[in-house]
Amino acid sequence: MYCQVFPADYANQLANKEKHLLELIPSIVNLSVFESATKNYRARVEFRIWHDGDETDYIMFNQQTKQKVKIKSCPMVLALIDDLMSKLITAICLQEVLRTKLFQIDFLATLSGEILVTLIYRKPIEGNKNWLEQIELLRTKLKINSIIGRARKQKKCVPKDFVEETLQVDGKQFYYQQIENSFTQPNAEIAQKMLHWARKVSLIGNKKFGKKDLIELYCGNGNFSIALAEFYNKILATEISKISVGSAQYNIQKNKIKNLTVVKMAAAEISQAIQGERDFFRMRNIDLASYDFKTIFIDPPRAGLDSLTLSIVINFERIIYISCSPESLARDLTVIEKTHKLVESALFDQFPYTDHLEAGVFLIKDPLIKLD
Repeated sequence: MYCQVFPADYANQLANKEKHLLELIPSIVNLSVFESATKNYRARVEFRIWHDGDETDYIMFNQQTKQKVKIKSCPMVLALIDDLMSKLITAICLQEVLRTKLFQIDFLATLSGEILVTLIYRKPIEGNKNWLEQIELLRTKLKINSIIGRARKQKKCVPKDFVEETLQVDGKQFYYQQIENSFTQPNAEIAQKMLHWARKVSLIGNKKFGKKDLIELYCGNGNFSIALAEFYNKILATEISKISVGSAQYNIQKNKIKNLTVVKMAAAEISQAIQGERDFFRMRNIDLASYDFKTIFIDPPRAGLDSLTLSIVINFERIIYISCSPESLARDLTVIEKTHKLVESALFDQFPYTDHLEAGVFLIKDPLIKLD
């Protein structure tokens, strides 16, 4: 794609994605389609850097031919990134200490106006006072919130390794620390729409069956649990990444959430804990018996759910499932729909101009369904 956008083709492409989802999952009902902006939608992007004599350029590679494609601008990314790209590469080229052995530049920006730039080198940077001085000048001149320098086994943050995002959902503001080199939603506007949909189906479940407790697997930095906290009495969320757990704890405090606990555990481990098969030291201060879990929220990796987790998921009254792979979602639903009925669904166009789509489904255990 090489950073190109094709607004005139967008509606047709989105319709094809909807058709594909419906073909994969014929039981889809009440489908909400959340379209993306047709440009300036990506909040993070990575570029290789190519040096040719006195010239230095951002490049991407043609996956078929492996040919280099120079990138002068990128209308896919947030305007904050697009506006900075040419200014940054020009400023870097004026300082040999910044340009030499520069291998890659990563950008992470927010809708709330913060931006972080990571410069990756094939040379040591630790202890290089000249490099650090020029980075400080560069950051001030271009009004960059933070710059990170990376080299082999080296990382220098000027001054920090994260930005803080503010998402607007249903008239409310939610604050999220987003750490460099860890997972965040790439399309921030769609991220807001995903939170809106998850809140909507949580409310539907509550109106039908009452406000109970929620367990979330693969919670990342607490993105969903924080926005859903008001719809549940208590939430227990799990995440395997130590960095993401730390970020989730930060975000809980920032958003003043009182009913959310995050624990560092894999999905398979929490499944064992729920079934009483194994005790975990990390859960020594958590009384699982005190929770009245009725809803499970899952946003698994592209591979979908493993068999153990799937066997646990179907025990819950309500299931909210966000998927970045409709193929693995369709596979998992062949099991889940033996006990649950799909009552709400969504298509989130996280990646315009690609074949990728994200989907959401809300299911309720069959004997309990008495829809209006």
